[in-house]
Amino acid sequence: MGSVFGHVFRVVTFGESHGPAVGVVVDGVPAGVTLDESLIRRELERRRFCQLPILNPRCEDEEFQILSGVKDGFTEGTPIAVIVWNRRAISDYYNELWMKPRPGHADLAYYLKFGRFYDHRGGGRASGRETVARIVAGAIAKAVLKQAINVEVASHLIELGGVAISREDYTFEDVVRSWEKPLPMVDDEAVRRAVDVLVNTVKEGDSVGGIGEVLTTEVPPGLGEPVFDKLRADLAKAVMSIGSAVGIEFGLGFRLARMRGSEANDQVVLRDGRPRLETNRVGGTLGGMSIGEPIRFRVAFKPTPSIRKVQRTVDLERMVKTAITFRGRYDVSTAPKAILAAEAMTAIVLVDHAMRAGLIPRVIRR
Repeated sequence: MGSVFGHVFRVVTFGESHGPAVGVVVDGVPAGVTLDESLIRRELERRRFCQLPILNPRCEDEEFQILSGVKDGFTEGTPIAVIVWNRRAISDYYNELWMKPRPGHADLAYYLKFGRFYDHRGGGRASGRETVARIVAGAIAKAVLKQAINVEVASHLIELGGVAISREDYTFEDVVRSWEKPLPMVDDEAVRRAVDVLVNTVKEGDSVGGIGEVLTTEVPPGLGEPVFDKLRADLAKAVMSIGSAVGIEFGLGFRLARMRGSEANDQVVLRDGRPRLETNRVGGTLGGMSIGEPIRFRVAFKPTPSIRKVQRTVDLERMVKTAITFRGRYDVSTAPKAILAAEAMTAIVLVDHAMRAGLIPRVIRR
């Protein structure tokens, strides 16, 4: 039913936005990986944005429990199950929206596929709350990547509500440090302007989208297969499975389409005794496979569908036109949380491909 991802490193998520909990089971995790609750808690804390309530009015405490697969701070090589409780859901807001699909949300698609048997509260399975399970799985994947092959993954926002960063000279470390700010943007002036946009947008009862970027440290060459199991293709599938994602581009992306080959091609040079790309305009893959360079891509996220403005829809019980105004809590933008989910999915894909390539053993020996 589409809730399983991966081949060797397999992730299964479960739970709805307003159900008792959301959670994840991760199978295929090597034994011997250092993993304690602090690693998961750190990733969940990054997602909360409680310093900006307009980004997370629900502001869950993210109380979680590791149910299996970890003993004395190390993974056991068995499935790891983690549950995150939903403590602050308020479902009353959604009673008047039953069978009245919100424009832009997945309500209509769920109704057309499952009939009346879908959970409309908070968007159910289509809610941004679902990404909590991905964040947990991503925390586990990031621990495996760092300890097994010394690869790290980071993300940040390059545009939010039409406010774009002006810097292009940032480093991986700059991106990591951007999460210490109210918004994860490497440009302080952009942070200030974006916060102003968010505040004004909330006052208008509207929402905004954004563009984020995911980047890694150097990824070992040879991840991915030549045709249908390309690393780049699997990354695209993973990221585009995030509900608000609407587009992805690797490296210079669409800008490459406007260049000539002499401008677009990354020249091959020798560096430290091995062939490397001089510029990495392509974003870290050739033929869909990793080549020893950092992976880099950008992803666009649409505005939050739930807004306070009047919107036209259909009453599916009576099959007549109607109008709705959302009165519940909503995030003015999903992009800050969604890019963190994209970061998590990137780590998951990289671990899965590294294990398939034999670069990560089933037991991490120390």
